[in-house]
Amino acid sequence: MKKLVSAVVVTVAVMASGVAVAGDAAAGKAKSATCAGCHGAVGVSNNPLWPNLAGQKEAYLAKQIKAFRDGTRTDPMMSPMAKPLTDDDIANLAAYYSSLGAK
Repeated sequence: MKKLVSAVVVTVAVMASGVAVAGDAAAGKAKSATCAGCHGAVGVSNNPLWPNLAGQKEAYLAKQIKAFRDGTRTDPMMSPMAKPLTDDDIANLAAYYSSLGAK
């Protein structure tokens, strides 16, 4: 019973936080062309200043991209890139990069 209650609490918390993600990885792959310049064609950056996105957790990616878009997290390169993204774009990108597996 404790496990069931815990699972329900976690599910409700994730949904309430706005980070529940159900993106389309194929649509994310199509949208990722712009990201590839810094994060690599398959989510692995050649530059140590930019993070690898391949294999990151989907909810984490969505949360961070939304933070850049909404201005709660700022970076002179990433903030302008995230600004035009819709919630669907973000969910799709997060689904794509998380599907790649860590490299």
